[in-house]
Amino acid sequence: MLVAGAGDAVMTPSAIAPVLAAVVPVLVTIAIGFFWVRSGRSLENKSLTPLVVSIGTPCLILATFIRTEISPASFATMALATVVAILAFAVVAFVVLQVLGLRVRTYLPSLTFPNNGNLGLPLAAYAFGSEGLGYAIVFYAICMVGQFTVGEAVAAGRSNWSAVLQLPLIYATALGAAVSFLGAAPPAWITNTITLIGGMTIPLMLLMLGASLARIRVRSLGRAAMLSAVRIVPGAAVGYGVAVLLGLHDAAKAVLIMQCAMPVAVYNYLFAQKWNNEPEEVAGLVVTSTLASIVSVPALLWFLSP
Repeated sequence: MLVAGAGDAVMTPSAIAPVLAAVVPVLVTIAIGFFWVRSGRSLENKSLTPLVVSIGTPCLILATFIRTEISPASFATMALATVVAILAFAVVAFVVLQVLGLRVRTYLPSLTFPNNGNLGLPLAAYAFGSEGLGYAIVFYAICMVGQFTVGEAVAAGRSNWSAVLQLPLIYATALGAAVSFLGAAPPAWITNTITLIGGMTIPLMLLMLGASLARIRVRSLGRAAMLSAVRIVPGAAVGYGVAVLLGLHDAAKAVLIMQCAMPVAVYNYLFAQKWNNEPEEVAGLVVTSTLASIVSVPALLWFLSP
């Protein structure tokens, strides 16, 4: 398992191995989804998304919290760190967009809300184990609330708070946190069932990400590349600063930094399409930032390794 540290001066084989173990399964699964769709075969996100969001993800959340004991204090600190980080992303993005003279409504959600779901959760699971996945789920749940309210409101010009009440992951997180805090042990048949169903979530998330990338049409690659750097590099810096500010250590610190440095979330593109908010521009950000993460994620994982 990787934990937050200073990183060795030279990337030795012993340092490379855990990075590859975390990154390669993620990249290979994304590639399968990408080339499956590019080859003309069907992999419909429209039908898979409700399955993953409404059933798979809640089961993954519950299974993770059943296996992992996160103290109320640690849970609250990670939640606070997530809120502070998201606010910092929004401020940095707003300033950058004002300086560049770019449309806030189009780009602000993309630079504020990273892909901490179908990319962040798998990386946390493979790199930091069940404890890291637990922290990543806290970040993911809070980010989803922000994305389905503030993020969609910016893209659409109006808020949609009722959408949050329809997210099963919110209730699964609350129930899972309660189970973890109380140290409750559900019957084995319940735990095994939840674990089995939750196990489909991460592979499906990665396949869907690859399928989404295969379908997205990109425009303005130069601007997209520049803004992708704004999403990833300041994101990592914000994560590190917030972790130091709130005194996070080990897996919690590493997960926060990693989640903050994720590329642009695909949901930003879906909302841009839904509200006719320059979806081609947002598509460019999603694709270029995800491609950039092929380099940035291994580098960051190496930095976070002991």
